Amino acid sequence: MAHSKTPSTAKIEKIARTVHEAIRGWRLANGQEGIPVWSEAPDWMVAATKESVQVVLENPKLSASAQHEQWMAAKLRDGWTLGAQKDLDQKTHPLLVPFDDLPEVERLKDILINSIVAALADIHA
Repeated sequence: MAHSKTPSTAKIEKIARTVHEAIRGWRLANGQEGIPVWSEAPDWMVAATKESVQVVLENPKLSASAQHEQWMAAKLRDGWTLGAQKDLDQKTHPLLVPFDDLPEVERLKDILINSIVAALADIHA
């Protein structure tokens, strides 16, 4: 069930920044290509992280698989399609697959995202 109160922009921003940096660290720890620090991240990346954080804040019992479905829906809405590799120009992404078909490192990343949001959900910003 969704919370009745929409989280503040400041709260979403603070948690999204934390989630982004955790994802950055997770990717590097697993030998994946890095992503830029929050202050240098492209607008689309910042917006996508904020959207994911807001959805989880408004739906605190959201599973990692449902969070991944939300991410996929947003990508598809924005014109992305499944592709062998991530290509910003062609808008293709290899992770536009069901949660259970993701590599373990990606499933764990979605769990990490939800866990960080849950841990920080009660901050006042």
